[in-house]
Amino acid sequence: MENKMFIKLRNKFLILNMAITSMVMIAAFAIIYFITYSNIHSEIQKKLNAGSEMQIAIEGTDLPDDAEKGGSMVTSQNFSLDGPLSFNIEVDTDGKILKINSFIDMPNEAYYKAAETAWSNRKNNTTITLEGKQWKYTINQMRKHVIQGNGQQYTVVENKYQIMFLDVTESNKTLFELLTTLLFVGLIMIFVIFIISLYFANRAIRPIAETWEKQKQFVADASHELKTPLSIINANYDALLANQEETIKSQLKWLGYIRIGTDRMTKLINDLLSLAKIEDINLEAQKTPFNMSSAIHDVMLSMEAVVLEKGIGLSHSIEPDIIVKGDPERVKQVVTILFDNAIKYSNENGQIDISLKKSKRQVVFSIKNSGKGIAKQDLAKVFDRFYRADPSRTHENGSYGLGLSIAKTIIDRLGGEIGATSVENEWTTFTFTLRL
Repeated sequence: MENKMFIKLRNKFLILNMAITSMVMIAAFAIIYFITYSNIHSEIQKKLNAGSEMQIAIEGTDLPDDAEKGGSMVTSQNFSLDGPLSFNIEVDTDGKILKINSFIDMPNEAYYKAAETAWSNRKNNTTITLEGKQWKYTINQMRKHVIQGNGQQYTVVENKYQIMFLDVTESNKTLFELLTTLLFVGLIMIFVIFIISLYFANRAIRPIAETWEKQKQFVADASHELKTPLSIINANYDALLANQEETIKSQLKWLGYIRIGTDRMTKLINDLLSLAKIEDINLEAQKTPFNMSSAIHDVMLSMEAVVLEKGIGLSHSIEPDIIVKGDPERVKQVVTILFDNAIKYSNENGQIDISLKKSKRQVVFSIKNSGKGIAKQDLAKVFDRFYRADPSRTHENGSYGLGLSIAKTIIDRLGGEIGATSVENEWTTFTFTLRL
């Protein structure tokens, strides 16, 4: 059930990422194609407009030597051999051909067909296919620019039209190749984006899935831990009911067992509430400057009687007056948890060494105890909730496996790091660091 839920969530992430990325990519490709299309067609239109301009006609007394006498018009038509092929056809108001200006070797039928097609579609300057090539055309009414001998100039509109044709085969081919390339690259990129999105979607889901599994395990473990004290309470309650005639004094044994069960439940519930409060992301960690050296000494003094009672040797190396910005009560709680853990798992007449020192821009606290140690494969689990390296000792020391989890959560919230090292049957060291 959970797998389907996470797969569904992953697919939502995947689809959302694919949709956004694909839209951005399509928009970028569309802009590239549109800009290229606009530039090419703008250049084509410029060439068409330039080619359709008439040469100036000169009349009057100051005519060039090579012009015909009698004030006739001198015209010439220029064709570029460097750019795309072009030609023009002059027609009258009915579309009949008057003159063909072309250097292109094409049969007359092709020119007549071009003129007829262009004139019949003169309202839409589209593209026509002629002799295996594509031609863009424009139709303009011809005008004659006249300069009189006295230098005056005027324009005469004639009753004929010029159809200018320009070969756009290569331009259209370029646009088609660009479109094909963009589509091909787009398909490849969509495939690559899919693979990358799938990878990151799986990565995004993994912590959620792990947290979900940890939460399920946490609920199961908490329920299991609560069963034991509840069973003790119920069993001793039944024993009291079975001996109702007895005095309270004679029933103190059963009442004591009930008290043990309630104390264990109280401790477990308090630990769970403390862990929940620390992990509350909406609750900001209080950070104020405090003397960490003094805080460590306070914890050591509070635990001194327990250390002496168990016959454990205690040595310490604490640099004086180390000022740290953090939550002093929470730091003391972490030190107490680690100290209590060291005492519980030290061997009889063992040794505990405490160290506090500055290292670059951080302070390093470590506590080392002799004893059974922690197996290498268990080191990564010691900070998990309800984890105990030695389950057989649970009931005799009242441990629920929440202390180290609380310690890690506090250090994480304070921006530090915590870890453990151990050699089996020799020693175990817990170390945490905080920024100065």
